[in-house]
Amino acid sequence: MGGTNLHTMNRRHLRVALLAALVLSVSVVAYGAATAERSGTAADVPTAPPRENVTVATESARYGTIMAWHPNGSRLYYDDARTKYFDVDRVPGTMTVEYAATDTIHTAGPTCSSPPCALNVVERANLTTGETEVVYARYDASQHAAEWHDHERVNDTHLLIADMIDDRVVMVDTETELVEWAWQAQAAFPVEGGGPFPEDWAHLNDVDLLPDGRVMASLRNQDQVVFIEPGEGIQENWTLGAEDDHDTLYEQHNPDYIPASEGGPAVVVADSENARIVEYQRENGTWTRTWEWSDSRIQWPRDADRLPNGNTLVADTHGSRLLEVAPNGSVAWSVPLAHPYDVERFGTGEDSTGGESAASLGLTSRTGGSGADGGGGPSLLGGVSDFVKSLAPTWVVNGVLYVAPVWMGREQFFAVGLGLAVAVVWPVLELRWRFPDVGLRLPVYRERRDAEVRADGDEPAEDAE
Repeated sequence: MGGTNLHTMNRRHLRVALLAALVLSVSVVAYGAATAERSGTAADVPTAPPRENVTVATESARYGTIMAWHPNGSRLYYDDARTKYFDVDRVPGTMTVEYAATDTIHTAGPTCSSPPCALNVVERANLTTGETEVVYARYDASQHAAEWHDHERVNDTHLLIADMIDDRVVMVDTETELVEWAWQAQAAFPVEGGGPFPEDWAHLNDVDLLPDGRVMASLRNQDQVVFIEPGEGIQENWTLGAEDDHDTLYEQHNPDYIPASEGGPAVVVADSENARIVEYQRENGTWTRTWEWSDSRIQWPRDADRLPNGNTLVADTHGSRLLEVAPNGSVAWSVPLAHPYDVERFGTGEDSTGGESAASLGLTSRTGGSGADGGGGPSLLGGVSDFVKSLAPTWVVNGVLYVAPVWMGREQFFAVGLGLAVAVVWPVLELRWRFPDVGLRLPVYRERRDAEVRADGDEPAEDAE
């Protein structure tokens, strides 16, 4: 009788513990949903720490937004008229920016026979007046892997565009809308490599016009940054990275070229799937890694610009922040942002053109460590998170983060895992307690023969029913 009461008491305690765990997990998820940083409306834009000039950032996927902050950190500009915003650059000497953006078309019509389709634009916005002007636009028959992630202004009438859907770099005349030059990635790389062909083979996500007239382009799915001599093709001995050489680059974004005049040739890259920022210096005809930075929070960064003061401005997409890394590796400035893609600081030159190379500055590499802007050192949740990430490929982790709600952080993922575990374990325990004599057995099993039983010295077993 006493044993029965003890078992009943233990079960009651276990039920209370399971209920508490379930309530805790629901509470943590609800708290995250209620308090997470958002940028889906102008009122949601967070105040940034003061900086010496205007900062502009874009978001894609979760929220399609472009926003800017005054030097004092207050909101200067906000727009979410487009579905997605990508690369943004200042029009020199003005308060106007020029950016690449995409609208997803969900309704069949004259410009879209089989939705979803894409309207890609290069557009300008005056941050002071709010006026916008479309510079160049094109409809594409598919929305998947069809966005223009980057463009480069060549002169008053010409643009370079990373034409993702056609796996090419094009130079277009915005007045005549004629393509005057194109480089086709399929002519230089086998279609058996990269991503699925033709759906998302190269994922050409960045293009830059270098001071010497060459074109630098990023082929994400080939893990390579290539240098193109217009009219001649790729300079193969300049290619940075190789397909599946993930120690060098792993599905990178937004490489920036630092010229010899600033201590280069060097390239600073958001090495996205490796969750780090890296820089490679051109030495004796090869690329040498001269700087690397990461902390415990960084996850799928997609932009990194070297500033004239030696800091590196970063858009940390799944770390949900903009940050500025100081030469000693510390985080000098940060602002929370749900899903940043690109970030630009006025007065510093386009991308990294105003910054020196890591080798010239003697930058300190840093890997791992705590998220300095988030506070705190190693934690239990951090350890659990790192352990889970070590079990799954990075593309799986980033894929889950990409589709998860913006408010899902480490605590929320841990809470969901705890809640699912309780939801599975509790019913199993209840069934076990209610039917203690019922067991589980494999549908196929081996019946021991009498000879085997006698050899073991045991009694013959009864025939199985």
